[in-house]
Amino acid sequence: MKLVTLLGSLLIAQLGLSQTFTLKSKDIGGQATQKEFFNGMGCTGQNISPELSWEHAPAGTQYYAVTMYDKDAPTGSGFWHWVVFNIPAGTSGLKSNAGDPTKGLAPKEAIQSVTDFGKAGYGGPCPPPGEPHQYLITVYALKNKIELDKNAMPAIVGFYLNQNMLAKASIVMYGKQ
Repeated sequence: MKLVTLLGSLLIAQLGLSQTFTLKSKDIGGQATQKEFFNGMGCTGQNISPELSWEHAPAGTQYYAVTMYDKDAPTGSGFWHWVVFNIPAGTSGLKSNAGDPTKGLAPKEAIQSVTDFGKAGYGGPCPPPGEPHQYLITVYALKNKIELDKNAMPAIVGFYLNQNMLAKASIVMYGKQ
């Protein structure tokens, strides 16, 4: 099997084709579990960010960023659950619970900025009762470092991510109370 994979990769490289920038998770199976759910605001989860891994970043990638966004939040503008940027190019993923800045599991250069919960780090799903919400988790391959600090609001971080993006890849996690 390894030989087939190696031959396939060589053929793709020789033909000048590139593989697609891809985001994966061993923790997310489509539905958020109590492990990922927020602990507060009426939810009783463990508030642990999922393990994430990515591969096939485009040439020129200098940094990565990861965001988690709920477009279905009843705010009129969605809800940012996680914003982490300036992840060094040599990184290929984030460990489970890397979204807790006190654990030191994210690369030390990475900045976890303020979310719509009003603090830095991961804040898990906590949708109101009713229809499930979609939580879009996106990794961005960036051509430059983002010159912002941990107090940067999600909208301004998003502006800089889009200005410096070479590629992005996303997965969706659903959550329902």
